[in-house]
Amino acid sequence: MIHSRKLSKANPFCLRTTRITNRIQPSSFRRHKSSAAVSDHDDFRHSLYPHLFEPLDIGLAGTLPNRVLMGSMHTGLEGHSMPMWMERMIFDKNASHSLDRMAAYFQARAEGGIGLMVTGGISPNRKGWVGPFSSQLTNESEMEQHKVVTDAVHSVQVPVFGSDDSITSRICLQLLHTGRYAYHPFSVSASSTKSPITPFPAKEMSRSQIQQTVKDFTNAATLAARAGYDGVEVMGSEGYLLSQFLSPRTNHRQDEYGGSFANRARFPLEIVRSIRAAVNPDFIIIFRISLLDLVEGGMSWEETLELAPALEEAGVTILNTGIGWHEARVPTISTAVPRGAFGFATKKLKESNVVSIPLVSTNRINDPLTAESLLGDNASDMVSMARPLLADPDFMSKAMKEEANLINTCIGCNQACLDHVFVGKTASCLVNPKACHETELVTKLLPESDRLTIGVVGAGPAGCSFSIAAAETGHNVVLFDQDDKLGGQFNLAKRVPGKEEFHETLRYFHEQITRSDRIELKLGTSVDYDVMLQKSNDIDKWVVATGVKPRDPKIPGQDHPNVLSYIDVLKGNKPVGKRVAIIGAGGIGFDVGEFLLHHEKDKTHKDVSIPEFWEEWGIDEKQEHRGGLKERRQSEPKREIHLLQRKKGKLGAGLGRTTGWIHRATLNAGNVNMINGVNYDEIDADGNLHYTRDGKKEVLEVDTIVLCAGQVEHRELQEMAVEKDQPSVPSKYVYTLGGAYAAGELDAKRAIDMGARLAARIHQNDVAQGNHVFKAPPTTEEKMFKLLRKFTK
Repeated sequence: MIHSRKLSKANPFCLRTTRITNRIQPSSFRRHKSSAAVSDHDDFRHSLYPHLFEPLDIGLAGTLPNRVLMGSMHTGLEGHSMPMWMERMIFDKNASHSLDRMAAYFQARAEGGIGLMVTGGISPNRKGWVGPFSSQLTNESEMEQHKVVTDAVHSVQVPVFGSDDSITSRICLQLLHTGRYAYHPFSVSASSTKSPITPFPAKEMSRSQIQQTVKDFTNAATLAARAGYDGVEVMGSEGYLLSQFLSPRTNHRQDEYGGSFANRARFPLEIVRSIRAAVNPDFIIIFRISLLDLVEGGMSWEETLELAPALEEAGVTILNTGIGWHEARVPTISTAVPRGAFGFATKKLKESNVVSIPLVSTNRINDPLTAESLLGDNASDMVSMARPLLADPDFMSKAMKEEANLINTCIGCNQACLDHVFVGKTASCLVNPKACHETELVTKLLPESDRLTIGVVGAGPAGCSFSIAAAETGHNVVLFDQDDKLGGQFNLAKRVPGKEEFHETLRYFHEQITRSDRIELKLGTSVDYDVMLQKSNDIDKWVVATGVKPRDPKIPGQDHPNVLSYIDVLKGNKPVGKRVAIIGAGGIGFDVGEFLLHHEKDKTHKDVSIPEFWEEWGIDEKQEHRGGLKERRQSEPKREIHLLQRKKGKLGAGLGRTTGWIHRATLNAGNVNMINGVNYDEIDADGNLHYTRDGKKEVLEVDTIVLCAGQVEHRELQEMAVEKDQPSVPSKYVYTLGGAYAAGELDAKRAIDMGARLAARIHQNDVAQGNHVFKAPPTTEEKMFKLLRKFTK
C-alpha cells in the first residue's frame, strides 16, 4: 500500500506520514470485496446483472446501492450568473433564477434507481465560465438556489437489490474550470495558447491567479456542501483547465507549475488537498482523471500511474475517468464508437494496483449488458452513464426488473444533447423529448370527457412519438402506415455506418405501441381522404405524419438507368458500381457516402470490432505513445466516390456540431472527392455527369449516380383536408407533424419532439390552426451565445 508524506514545494508527489481518512473501509453492508467477486448466495444476486446491482462501500461516505454513476453532462439547467436586473432588461422581463427544472430532472433519475449523480459543470469563478454569464458557485445567494436540487434528490430512496434496504440517492456538484475552452474573452490557461474550438486566445495564469483559483475551488466546494450536495467532482480531464496544466501540449511554463510532471500535477493536487481539508471526512470527492487524452503531446501512461495514487492520497474518494479532449481527432461518444470501446483503459489502471479507491469506466456504455460485462471483467468498480439516462431515466429500474427490452436506449447521436449545449440551448434527447423538460412536458391522465380517438397516418418517428405520448394521457389512437413495418425513414438511417443503433429506437417504439391497450396498429394500410371520410364517425381528430419524399433535382437525363435514388441505395434494391457520383452533400449525401465506403456483401459496418475501431482511428491501446495516439490504419477505398453540392463552401456545413467532423474525417479517409459550387448540366447517354464549376465545363465518368438532393413534404393528405374541409373531417381537426410539416434531412429530432409536444396539449377543444406546433422557447444562454457569435464572426 502506498503511503505519503506532506507535499514539499519541490515535489508534489512526496509521501506523507498519515493515511487519508476517506480510504475505503471494511463494511458489514459491503457484501463483496471487488466488483469481480460476486456473492455465492443466489438470494443476493441479480440473475442477469449481478455486478451491476452489487452495492459499493465508499468508506466514510457510506454505501451506494448499485454500481452506476450518472456522469456529468451540461444540460443548460444549471442556471447562469447574469444579474437578474440585466437579464430582465435585455432578454426576459419574467426571468427567474430558480433551479426547479434542474431539481425535477435529477429527481426523475433518482426515482429511476440512480444512487449517485453528478451535475453539469459549474465554475468556481468568472474566468472558468463555459460562456458569458454561465453557471457558477461563488456566493451565498447562488448556494441557496441549489438547495431545491439537493432536497429533491434526497427525497428519493433507491432500493438495494436482494434486500429490503434502500439508500438515499446522492448528488455531487461538478466543479469545472474551462481554461482555454472558454467561450468568452477573458479565458486563462497554464500557458498563453488558443484552443482550436473557441475563438478567444487564453492568457497564462500568474502564480497569484493559480493560488486564488485553488481558493475559488475550495470556496465552491464548501458552498456545495452547505447547499446539501454530498460531494463534488473536480473536472481534471477532457482538455479543460486542469488537463491543460497536466499536459505538456498546453503547459509550457518554466516555474514550479510547469516542466516536470511533478510540477504540472501540482495545481490539481493543491485543489484536491485544499478541498479535503475544508470539508467533512464523509464528503465525496470525485476526480475526473484522463486516461486517454487522444491528442498529440498529451499525458503519458506513466504519468497517469503517478497521478492516480497521488490523487487518492490527496483525499479523492472515487476516480472517474475521462476519454479524449474535445479537440481530439478520435470519436469517443458517438454511435460510431463500439459499446465499451474504452473500458480497456480503466482495466489497465485497475490492474496496475496503484489505487484502492473505486474506479469508474465511461463512454459508450448504454445498455445493461455492456455495463455488466465491464464490471464482471473487473475493468472497473463502477460505470458512468450520462446520455443513456437522458434517454431513459428509468434505465436502472427497468434493468432491475429484467425489462431491458423496455429501455429507451441512447443511440449516441448527440443531436439534442451536446449539439444543443454547444449553441447555448437547453439539452434534451432525440429519443426522449421530455429530458430536461420534465416540468414542461408533463404526462397527465386526462378525464374521460377529454379523451379522444385519434387517427394517425404514418408510423415514422413523428407518428410513433405522438401515438405513444397521446396514449399515455388516455387518448385512444389508431396508427396507420402503408408499409409493413413501423419506423419510416429510420429504417433507412439504421443501415448507415455509425447509425446502426437507430434500430434500438424502432425496437422501443414497437414495444411501447404493441404493449399499449390504447393503440391500434394497422400496418400495410393506406389512408386517403376517402378513408378519412369513411372513418369520421369513429375518429375525432387526425394527425398527418406522412413524412417526406425525395426532392426532384430536375437534371436533364436523370431518368438514365444508372441514376438511383438514395432510397434504392440504402435499401439495397439496385447494384452500385465502383465509380459513383453523389448529387447533394447534406446529411443524406454524407450518409450514402459512408454507406458505399463500408458496404460489402459479406460484411456490414456493424461487424467492426473494438480492436478494428482502435486501428481505424489510431488509438494506442497499449499506451506506448503520449496521449494514447498512434498512426491510423490506411485501407484501400472500396469505391471511387465524388460528392457534389451546388453551394460554395464546406460540404456538410449543416451536419451536427459535435459529429459532423467525424463524417468528414471518414469520407476524407476514404479519399472521397468533395466538390462544391456545382451547376449540374446533364447526365448523358452513357450515364456520365456533366457539370459547370467556376465557369469551366467538367465531366465525371462514373458507373452510378445517386440523387441525394434533399426532400420535400409528403402532405397531400393534409392539403386535401384543407381544400375539402368537410364537416365530417374539418381541417381544424387535422394536424400535421414531422417531415410532412416541414421537410428536413432525416430530422428525427424535430419529428419526435413535435409528436411529444402535440400529444401534451391535444384535447377536445384544441384546433390545428395557428401555432399548433410548440417549440421550447430560446433560453437566456442561447440568446447570449447567438449575440456573442455575432460579434466574433
